[in-house]
Amino acid sequence: VQLVESGGGSVQPGGSLTLSCAASGSISSIYVTAWYRQAPGKQRELVASITRGGSTNYADSVKGRFTISRDNAKNTVDLQMNSLKPEDTAVYYCNARVVPQTPEGFGSWGQGTQVTVSS
Repeated sequence: VQLVESGGGSVQPGGSLTLSCAASGSISSIYVTAWYRQAPGKQRELVASITRGGSTNYADSVKGRFTISRDNAKNTVDLQMNSLKPEDTAVYYCNARVVPQTPEGFGSWGQGTQVTVSS
């Protein structure tokens, strides 16, 4: 499956952005779709994920601020980011694990989209 992210940009602290991940195939059939991020000099980290059944999981650092959702009609997985902080600045990547046998951190990746939070 091919993934294309969009929606990144620059925003002031406290602002909001919505990232969108478009899949080439049926996104509703993908086992897990996730958003990761990588800040300069840091390792890539899991931000949020949503399973085929609709279960969601969030990193502690974004709980209550970010929401992951899937739109089957548009074939996208979106990440709504509110109350953004400078520490949210990173390149955000969409990831898809089509089958359960694919280990976390593997599978298909998008090209990434930059999010910058700065005053």
